[in-house]
Amino acid sequence: MAITLLKLLESHTLGLKAHTDITDVGVTPIEWAAVTELRDPSPFLTGGEIVLTTGLRQNTIAAQEAFVDTLAGAGVLALGFGTGLSHRNVPAAVIRKATELGLPVFEVPYETPFVAITKLIADALNDDHLKRLEQLLQGHQKLASTLLTGGLRAMLNELSRKLGTAVALTQYAAKLHGPELGGDEWHRVPIATGMRDKCTLYLAEPYSHDGLVHYAQSLIGLELANQALLRESNRMVAGQTFSDLMAGTLKGPEADARLQGIGVVPNRPHSVVLVAAESGQETALRTLPIPPGFDHVVSAIVDDRLALVVARNDGTEVADGIDAFLQGAGIKATVGFGGGYTQPNGLRWSFFEAVEALRHGERINTPSKLSLTSLLLAARDVPLQALALEALEPLQAFDKKHAAELLGTLRSYLELDGSVGSVAEALGLHRNTVRYRLQQVSELSGYDPTTTADRVQLWLALKAVDLN
Repeated sequence: MAITLLKLLESHTLGLKAHTDITDVGVTPIEWAAVTELRDPSPFLTGGEIVLTTGLRQNTIAAQEAFVDTLAGAGVLALGFGTGLSHRNVPAAVIRKATELGLPVFEVPYETPFVAITKLIADALNDDHLKRLEQLLQGHQKLASTLLTGGLRAMLNELSRKLGTAVALTQYAAKLHGPELGGDEWHRVPIATGMRDKCTLYLAEPYSHDGLVHYAQSLIGLELANQALLRESNRMVAGQTFSDLMAGTLKGPEADARLQGIGVVPNRPHSVVLVAAESGQETALRTLPIPPGFDHVVSAIVDDRLALVVARNDGTEVADGIDAFLQGAGIKATVGFGGGYTQPNGLRWSFFEAVEALRHGERINTPSKLSLTSLLLAARDVPLQALALEALEPLQAFDKKHAAELLGTLRSYLELDGSVGSVAEALGLHRNTVRYRLQQVSELSGYDPTTTADRVQLWLALKAVDLN
């Protein structure tokens, strides 16, 4: 620790003598010592130092009083007056004015060079600086080892202990650690993670703003960035398992083994929550952390959607939580979830229900009864797009070339349960015109909309086009 005025005066080798009361500032560390013979040294003073002088230019009482007044105004800690050169003793005017202003004055005998005093102060400051560096290095090592052995929360607790103040951390507007935030008594330190996550470290004031905080800032940013990369990697691996399961190529014991590998217990009920981000924000879902409180959820990326596997029959709570989290993070997305089922096939069914729910277009979409049509549209092993192209492309080409309305007429016919009269009334056409158009549809597509089997084919083709 830097030397104090009291310790300085107690040094037998220096032989210093106090001429005023030093009680008020005796234990205050000396920041530096300035040697001067100027009448007005204030431009070169910063406050907190002691001033050493022989009083070469203080030959009159007025000059002596003005000199003391200048030092007091500059915030000097004390005045050391060297005797034996310009003055045999410390001038009475200096002692009187210093006592009046509360500025400690001590005598430096002729035998004691000023450099001995400045060297003692410098050595004390260097020792103090070295101790602070050692403590800082030890703090760095402790934070790093705590992070490696106990994780981010343990490191933040250690930071809080070392700073002697409360510490909190937020990411994507969600609190990851620490007490509730409120008021202006928090110092905010931004954390760089490489993501647009508004990550912030909060430190309760007052606390010591030392280099330990900067090191913690770097450690936290690095740890969160590593966590994001790990999440993305795990989600891509889990997403491949999901994709194989949804495509129907993953079955039996192999399905059980791969699901267990990503943290899903097949014989327990699970529901799937799907998150679909708006265009341009899909990549954020790859690294997006799971909201606090839902750490048990298994996550995967499937077709640029975030799939969350919830170990329960109902995904409502997770859907509500992830929606609130997304809103706070500034990510525009829709959330849909399916029912809870056991076994791999049940998980597949819940996924298809969640896909169907997303088509409702609301912020949070609850599952409805999954129809066979929806299941076929969601399945990857059914070539519906090829079917749609085969059946409807000739109709689209004909409509474009002749400005006809074959597709519109077909859609109305299917939606109105095959009633020619209802189609004619809805489109303002003669019934024979409707029948003629339906005949053209049959000739161009190869599917007769008036027969049940072909009608199903055309209905699925239209739905596949709508989905695409």
